[in-house]
Amino acid sequence: MSTSTLQLTSLHGKGRKDRITPLTKPTTIVLRDWLKERGGLPADPLFPTSRGSRLTRDAVARRLSAHTAAAAQHCSTLQHKTVTPHVLRHTAAMRLLHAGVDTAVIALWLGHEQVDTTQIYLHADMAIKERALALTRPTTAKPGRYKPADNLIAFLEAL
Repeated sequence: MSTSTLQLTSLHGKGRKDRITPLTKPTTIVLRDWLKERGGLPADPLFPTSRGSRLTRDAVARRLSAHTAAAAQHCSTLQHKTVTPHVLRHTAAMRLLHAGVDTAVIALWLGHEQVDTTQIYLHADMAIKERALALTRPTTAKPGRYKPADNLIAFLEAL
């Protein structure tokens, strides 16, 4: 998507941090339709409460929980999973990481002030560690345990 057609949204999030987030074209279309249906002023909350104020983090978590429970009725794998806004955030970060996006970009996306905070995702992902190990293994190495030559053992025992 070229930057001339890229849609962005400005978010004021947790920790009073402002973030600029890109939106996919399908998301942009759905949000435009929602804004027409919702009516109101541009400064009004995108997803207001029944009284017109902005949703709190707790309200978003409750709605997500209710929708997860409803979805679990049709998708049994959801029945024993914990789905929270933070889990969705972590999942998005891991999908970016698996797609090869640099951790510095992911840190900016998540609003982390330091890239070190984003490194947690690297430590949690064994698939990335396995890929890194596969890149460092000599191509001529035979699989299995290392067995030193007898002359090396003799030298070490003589010490």
